[in-house]
Amino acid sequence: MGTYVLSGEEMKNMNFSEAVERSIQLRKVYHRLERQYHETEWTVEEDALAFLTDAGLVGRLTMSQQGRWPTNGETESELEHKIGECIWWLINLAERTNIDSGEALEKFLSKTEKKLGD
Repeated sequence: MGTYVLSGEEMKNMNFSEAVERSIQLRKVYHRLERQYHETEWTVEEDALAFLTDAGLVGRLTMSQQGRWPTNGETESELEHKIGECIWWLINLAERTNIDSGEALEKFLSKTEKKLGD
């Protein structure tokens, strides 16, 4: 997998399918590293736990950004990174559990909009 960094404008134009594909490919790279260092890939359960850990960090970093939790780091960039990482984890968890993340999001949005009368 080659490294390709998108500019901010290119990222804004990246569609969800592209984000899913890039997420899946990046997860494959991590699977190779897991096999290299631990002999086996992480299980779906381990991926879910990693997501929950990062989601918890989003909570703390959000509190920090809002002045409600002290940190020593660069809160804004760390929060941005963790939000992106959580989206990445969710895409990969959907993939590993045979759920179409785009379809799941569409169904959620449609159901919730209908429920709320939007």
